[in-house]
Amino acid sequence: MRRRDEESFRQFAESRGPRLFRAACLMVGGDTHLAEDLVQETLGRMFTVWGRKRCIDNPDAYARKVLVRACVTHRRRRSSGEQPAAWLPDKPVEIGDFSLRVTLIQAIATLPPKDRAVVVMRYLEDLSIEQTAAALRTSSSAVRSRSSRALAKLRAELEQTGFAELTAV
Repeated sequence: MRRRDEESFRQFAESRGPRLFRAACLMVGGDTHLAEDLVQETLGRMFTVWGRKRCIDNPDAYARKVLVRACVTHRRRRSSGEQPAAWLPDKPVEIGDFSLRVTLIQAIATLPPKDRAVVVMRYLEDLSIEQTAAALRTSSSAVRSRSSRALAKLRAELEQTGFAELTAV
């Protein structure tokens, strides 16, 4: 973009920015932070096409159209319904025994790569058998047998290291 075009865009943004902000605030029900984000998105999109004058006959109308589309797109997003909460329902995780954590990491590291992947996906990422099978591009029965063998190896490893009370689970 040429320097002259950058300067004309800067002047446009400075003169029309407050008007776009007011319109955005009204569109989003008074959420000023979201309105600022939408105006920034609008100006960013306009900047990319600003040098092509034939694309923008009427900059004000184009800016309003881009702003409305940005607002509609934001509303369609799944995350747009999130609201900050005054308190969090989750309780902080208590830090447990570090030696147990290190032992588990070392025991998982002794597994073959595919067995390790199955254990991590099934028990640490909490994926279903079908989801794990799809991620690893294998069958559900292969995931079941691998997880069974891997858990048996982990139990044996934990018994050797002195954490036998965990193998009963």
